[in-house]
Amino acid sequence: MNTIIKIALITLLFSAVSVSTFAQTGKYKCMIQMNAYQGEGAYVVISLINPKGAYEKTLAVLGPDKQWYNTLKEWYKFQAKTKEKLSAVTGASVGGGDRAMRTLEIDESKFNKGYKLRFESAVEEQKYHTADVEIPLTKEAITEKANGKGYIKLVKLNKVQ
Repeated sequence: MNTIIKIALITLLFSAVSVSTFAQTGKYKCMIQMNAYQGEGAYVVISLINPKGAYEKTLAVLGPDKQWYNTLKEWYKFQAKTKEKLSAVTGASVGGGDRAMRTLEIDESKFNKGYKLRFESAVEEQKYHTADVEIPLTKEAITEKANGKGYIKLVKLNKVQ
């Protein structure tokens, strides 16, 4: 009888730990509207930046060819060191005037602690924008429209229910 109770308690404990781990990640639908620029499709990388200003995690890469990742200079330095697996977060590049939609998984424990989302952009043989858009990772800022400074016109995020 005691063995059954112990097994039940251990199972309950592992279930609680698993649920709390999964509950920390929130899904956000991200719409990126590009400016009407001339040239090739833009490569855009979306990164989680820690309170010290350093890259912590790559959330999405818009651009299919790895050979052009080095045009996203600051992020590429981070990627070369960490060698994050990107296959689950990559997609097509985005042309001038086009829109892209991505679903981002963001750790909810990072909110209101000085983190931010950085949108970096580059177009072949044109200017590179280290921080085309930066959004403070707060519950208020994440739902507001953010204007870009380069190839990105605006970014809008919405929590997925």
